[in-house]
Amino acid sequence: MLLLVPGASMDIDPDKEVAVPYIIGDRSTSDVVVRIRTEEGRDDWFYCHSHVLTKKCKYFADRLSESWPTCQILDSRSCVEVYCQDSEFNHHVNALRLLYVVADSSVPENWNGVKNALGILQVSIKLGCPEMVRGCVDYLEAVSWEEAEEEEILRIIPGLGPEAEPILARLQPVDATSIRGIFLSTLHFATSSPTPDMSDLKSSAQEQLEYMLTEDDDPPLLIADDELKVEVRKSINCLLTSFYGYLEDLGQLLDMDKTRELLSVVSDLSWACQILTKLEIMREFVNSWVEKSESITNRITDTNLNHVDMLAIMAKVMEVGGKVLEAIAYGTVILPTAKRLHMVKLWLPFVRLSKPLISSWSVDVEGSPPFKVDNEIWQGLESSLVSMVLALPSGDQAEILTQWLGTHHVQYPDLTEAFEVWCYRSKVAKRRLTLLGKMRCMSNSSETPPRY
Repeated sequence: MLLLVPGASMDIDPDKEVAVPYIIGDRSTSDVVVRIRTEEGRDDWFYCHSHVLTKKCKYFADRLSESWPTCQILDSRSCVEVYCQDSEFNHHVNALRLLYVVADSSVPENWNGVKNALGILQVSIKLGCPEMVRGCVDYLEAVSWEEAEEEEILRIIPGLGPEAEPILARLQPVDATSIRGIFLSTLHFATSSPTPDMSDLKSSAQEQLEYMLTEDDDPPLLIADDELKVEVRKSINCLLTSFYGYLEDLGQLLDMDKTRELLSVVSDLSWACQILTKLEIMREFVNSWVEKSESITNRITDTNLNHVDMLAIMAKVMEVGGKVLEAIAYGTVILPTAKRLHMVKLWLPFVRLSKPLISSWSVDVEGSPPFKVDNEIWQGLESSLVSMVLALPSGDQAEILTQWLGTHHVQYPDLTEAFEVWCYRSKVAKRRLTLLGKMRCMSNSSETPPRY
């Protein structure tokens, strides 16, 4: 039994019926020298066998044919030259060695990594080695790619012709129906209540939904139509219904240490605000939150605020409330004056109460807080409240600012900007209105027809 070593092939002598091994570099049996040369001056010789080279490679078959002029070197061997860049040299050597394997119809399963296979693929297409090309393509199509490798594949493969196109199958755009289907499936999972061991998967699903709707260097993966928006509303409304239901039983949940479900729902609502904003369908959510705000703030402030779970719930509710207030403050959702005033009067004292409680909670034994509200959220709440106050009638502003200045929590939320603008507007109001009245009189007089 004959065992072939790497870079070896064998053939059967028809007269003697004996296996004859071919090993690259075996000078005693070679009849061809392959010179791999680079523009940088590298020139390496490889002792090879014409039978192996011509069997599976068109380049060598052409140059070792009678119609192609060849030169003779030492020992009357034919010489075939292959030119390449210095960076391609090793890939040409590997391809030359692989011809001895491919010639024996045993294409390797492992091509020693994506980069190596990609280099050999380019050489095998250049030299016309179809079986080697097929082996490289099958390998690259089957294995996973790192990000840098994927970029290299995208750079190289499109220029290699139809033989290499199957490699790009995983990178082809997906049809709209498939995108819609996976979006809805992901949405249903992202708004569900899976077991705790699936929380990471749920977080990933929420992140990918947001990514699908994000416009960055590329357009969004999904353009939502009215029907899809209805499905999103249904899922988010279910979350709101669950949240309101949990609030009704808040005291009982704390007593039974079953607040995990409520925390999960509130976290989902905070994420849902991002989706609704991207889809420009925040109005229904905001209206529902405004309607329930008095109940939300009362339920939370009337419960045991020394309970760590209660403060964690309060922190999450602050996140959701902040996004609702932002939508109102900056015109994403337009509300009448009465409702905006109602929200300011509810959330100013609630925010004023919440921040010191949450910020002063002691860290746990391992030195990290059991929950945390990012400083950006507190700043966002403050900015939204300032904008909402400034958009109210001056009399309502005066009432709110009087109450704010009379509390010992005047530092947060800081309404100094609103106070300064109110003072300026109030001081110049009479002059402005007087000028406005004069302009109206002049306008009316100019429009009065002359008498004859």
